[in-house]
Amino acid sequence: MKNKEEIHLGLGSHLNIQTSQLVSLHETLTLVNGKREPIELDVKIEADFGTIPEQYHEVFLNMMSSKYYGKTSFGDNPFSKCQPAPKKRWYEFWKK
Repeated sequence: MKNKEEIHLGLGSHLNIQTSQLVSLHETLTLVNGKREPIELDVKIEADFGTIPEQYHEVFLNMMSSKYYGKTSFGDNPFSKCQPAPKKRWYEFWKK
């Protein structure tokens, strides 16, 4: 989560330092218009993951990548903390 530190600078002045975990998504959009040179636009989307509990970082990262990149990896990687629902037989519909 957030770590805050206050440093006393003297004469009643204080400096507040807060750690953050910035996540950035970068993409380049290219417009090709006939004989001219292509025009490129750099797009950057940035989120501060320091504002949410660490246990939800993977979920939010997957939400961002699915929204802006159209790709996710919910539970598909060995480092994932997202666990799929346990599999049940068709007749075990009452089990949680």
